[in-house]
Amino acid sequence: MHFQEKHLLLQLIVLHSAWLMGSGQLHYSVPEESQHGTFVGRIAQDLGLEVDELMPRMFRMESEDHGDSFEVNVQNGILFVNSRIDREELCAKSPLCAVHLEVIVDKPLRVFHVEVEIKDINDNSPVFLESKQSLSVAELMLPGTRFPLKAASDADVGVNAQLKYKLNSTEYFVVEEKINDQQSVSLALVLNKPLDREKIPVHRLVLTATDGGQPELTGTVHLEITVMDANDNAPVFNQSVYKVKLLENVADGTLVIHLNATDLDEGTNKEITYSFSNNVPSNIFSIQSDTGEIRVKGKVDFEEINMYNVEIEAKDRGSPPLSGHCTILIEILDVNDNAPEMSLKSMLVPLPEDSSPGSVVALISISDRDSGSNGQVSCSLWPTGLPFKLVPTFKNYYSLVLAELVDREQVAEYGLVVVAQDQGVPSLSASSSLVVPISDVNDNAPAFAQPFYTVFVKENNPPGAHIFTMSASDPDVAENALVSYWLDEKLWSLSSYISVHSESGKIYALQSLDYEEMKLLEFQVRAKDAGLPSLCSNVTVQVFVLVVPVMAGHLVSKIHALDADSGYNAWLRYELHELTSGPWQVGLYSGEISTRRALNEAEGSSSHSLLVLVKDHGKPPRSVTTTLSVSLVANTQMFHDDVHLPRMGGGSGPLVDNVNIYLIIAICSVSSLFLLAVILYVAQRFQRQAEETMVYGPGTATLVCASEVGSWSYSNRHSHILAGVSGEAGAKSDLMVFSPNIPVFAENGDVGIMTEVVPNSSGQVSLYYSFQFISHLGPGIPAQNTT
Repeated sequence: MHFQEKHLLLQLIVLHSAWLMGSGQLHYSVPEESQHGTFVGRIAQDLGLEVDELMPRMFRMESEDHGDSFEVNVQNGILFVNSRIDREELCAKSPLCAVHLEVIVDKPLRVFHVEVEIKDINDNSPVFLESKQSLSVAELMLPGTRFPLKAASDADVGVNAQLKYKLNSTEYFVVEEKINDQQSVSLALVLNKPLDREKIPVHRLVLTATDGGQPELTGTVHLEITVMDANDNAPVFNQSVYKVKLLENVADGTLVIHLNATDLDEGTNKEITYSFSNNVPSNIFSIQSDTGEIRVKGKVDFEEINMYNVEIEAKDRGSPPLSGHCTILIEILDVNDNAPEMSLKSMLVPLPEDSSPGSVVALISISDRDSGSNGQVSCSLWPTGLPFKLVPTFKNYYSLVLAELVDREQVAEYGLVVVAQDQGVPSLSASSSLVVPISDVNDNAPAFAQPFYTVFVKENNPPGAHIFTMSASDPDVAENALVSYWLDEKLWSLSSYISVHSESGKIYALQSLDYEEMKLLEFQVRAKDAGLPSLCSNVTVQVFVLVVPVMAGHLVSKIHALDADSGYNAWLRYELHELTSGPWQVGLYSGEISTRRALNEAEGSSSHSLLVLVKDHGKPPRSVTTTLSVSLVANTQMFHDDVHLPRMGGGSGPLVDNVNIYLIIAICSVSSLFLLAVILYVAQRFQRQAEETMVYGPGTATLVCASEVGSWSYSNRHSHILAGVSGEAGAKSDLMVFSPNIPVFAENGDVGIMTEVVPNSSGQVSLYYSFQFISHLGPGIPAQNTT
């Protein structure tokens, strides 16, 4: 019979579970004390999952407090009891006892809620607080007088805790049970027949309590009733049941109720003392024995006990003493003294930046021990505006899901605070922080800083020379941002001319470039990251080959010295010191410095210091020296498909017209300055006739005029006096013209390059500007020469 009942119970459980599938929750039940392996339900089948997909989808079950009570066989999808469950230990006297489980599967991620109800079995016998109870009863008591007894308790619930009481055979007493409106049982011994102390002074009875379980369990207590003589009036309360409401957490000493019982006797038989007659916690309440005041003694906590049933005994001082009894029902009112409790479990951290909206990031469960509105909890996210939202799943369970797309390159990490707040007054809250880092996905291609690059390279470069460095940036991280470079050779092969280092992006010229053979190299460089799949971008690079021809007889500069003497003593000649001649020569009387022969590559890329000696023809001859620094660099000529430059000295065009205009301006300026210099010279001669001697010394170039057109200064570094010189020396202007906005420096402050006006073979005049710019970048770095 027991096997059939168990089989029927399991069938009812399965049917009830199938009925609950529509609500998103499975409900099973199992008796307490079930052995290990007891069948609970076919959870995989009830959830709509195939048994063979449990392991691939990482089927797992979690419980916040009772994770080892149940287990699932992933081979057949059956939920079974894993360890012994004691319902009384788990849920005490709660009528409904259930264990909440979370079932989680991946691919896709889903969460199911399962509730397993623990059914009570009759495994606890009724128990009396004491094995023996003693009563004193006056012989003058009338039939129907009630004497409260301490009832038995049963740890079970429901039918298994419904107790029936029975006395052994006696004609003087019967047992009476009363259930009040609070479903509390009051047990009393009722006098059924007047007592005669002289006939039976002591009544010894056995009270048996029987529960309603199957099989029935019993408990007994021995009653010893002593019949007392004389005092025949017991104290009486004005009502048998008092109801009191008390807020939890009230201060110690708070008055609960003031009792008042009356006794019709006189003298000591009328004096009453009050006491607790049942097992009231002595650390919660206290009673003043002479006044009947009941006060709070300890902590009153609604979450522990929300109702107290207190039995009060009022006993007089007669001999024998008589007593009256009443019941106090103390209802504890809830106060919002418990903040919500939160459990947060991360599921998808870090979050890939390509995750789709709706992806579950974390699971959140919330509980509050308070009741009513004090226990109603709402959940929210802070700060607002983040790409996440909370989705309620079941009761106080939430899922933190992705609400919109995220981009790691814009925000690499999100800091969230989940706030749970109850509805009490004042409201209490709890919060939990969660950091959601965003993992990188290769969604950005490398990017160059410019749409194209232009590189200038001197011809006859050494093979393998580094000519440029490419650089592309990628906002991704790790291997997704690791950039490599290579040449795009789809149009034509460049492997014999150019190579690109795959890691550094450095571009090398594999062979010596010749301007006459190739003026322009145009190619594309690609940058590719190391992500999967990889992304790439390209950029166009234009390499222009530059040439600087240096021919024999090329006029470089002019040295002009002045002598204050006259006649033969002022006739000057110029010579180069023999140690500094090399490929250079100087006009004997003109002071013009020019190239003796064509410069080779080594000479053309270096700096030269020339020591010029100037002598007069006096006797004895006097001389002076000056140092001229010359740096030769390549003349940059840029060639483009849409730009054509005319050749100097032949044909006509806009450039030649502009040069002629500049030449006319320069000649007019020189003539004006020369006239001004003559006037100044005449004035100074008249001013210094009285001076016996003249002192000449070295000096720096004096600035005559500076404007947006250019700057003019005297080229003689050794005289402060301007004078007209006849002959060949006077035919040349000593004025030097420098280009606007281009600083002109030389080592140790010398000016080494000046403007030349040279007639060509056709009789036309060409104006050449040669400039030397020596920039010292720092120790160990060669100076940059710009012409």
